[in-house]
Amino acid sequence: MSKPASNAVLVRILDREYQVACPPEERNALQDAAKQLDQRMRDIRSGGHVIGLERIAVMAALNLSHELLQAKHQGAAAAMPDLTPLLNRIDKTLEQID
Repeated sequence: MSKPASNAVLVRILDREYQVACPPEERNALQDAAKQLDQRMRDIRSGGHVIGLERIAVMAALNLSHELLQAKHQGAAAAMPDLTPLLNRIDKTLEQID
């Protein structure tokens, strides 16, 4: 296991490690997001209906996006931080899986 660059965070999702550039003040949020994504992907995989890492990642992303949109429609988004930059970073990292 290599040591991440000083502005990078090493996250583990479905037993794979990804190095993600991240400002120090967002490090904890990124790690929390990675843990949540890992758990969602594990839940989907254990359900047995979706096979393949890419499909599992897409299903997890769709589920999380749906929940975010529901929260926005319910007015809860005003109390939530803007997760767009973090979600964009996660998307870029998942694209590197292929």
